[in-house]
Amino acid sequence: MLLAEQTFLFNLDPQLLFDVILLAVAVFFLFLLMSYLLFNPARKLLKERQDRIAGEINDAKADKESAAALKAEYEAKLKDVDKEAEAILADARQKAIKNEAKIIAEAKEEASRIIKRAQDEAELEKKHAMDEMKQEMITIASMMAKKVVTASIDPQIQSTLVDETLREMGESTWLS
Repeated sequence: MLLAEQTFLFNLDPQLLFDVILLAVAVFFLFLLMSYLLFNPARKLLKERQDRIAGEINDAKADKESAAALKAEYEAKLKDVDKEAEAILADARQKAIKNEAKIIAEAKEEASRIIKRAQDEAELEKKHAMDEMKQEMITIASMMAKKVVTASIDPQIQSTLVDETLREMGESTWLS
């Protein structure tokens, strides 16, 4: 009766209590084993994923910052390009104005040369026409003189006519 009188905790029999403790110890060892075999790899996988996500976030922040820096750099370059383009255009305008003035000056010089050449040619043509006219006048005068001389062949009249003609023509006609 000793056994029957021995009551353990909460009126549980010792076999049941031993089974409960054994079961609790087995569950604890299973928990440790499962924790080591399943939970630790799962925790490791979650930790790696968390680290990877944190790294990607940091990379994204760094990329965003570098993109902002590049954007600022490109905007500054665009402003510089606009200024440079304006300077190039201003320089081209100045060169165009200089070239325009140079071309106009050359055209005026060429026009003045052409006008001078035309005036010289006109002057030469005028002198040539005057020389031809003198020749014609001499020819007409000699024909008239021939007719007059043939009409009156008197030597005294002929001598007087030659002297008169020479005086009328004068020295300036013979010099030119």
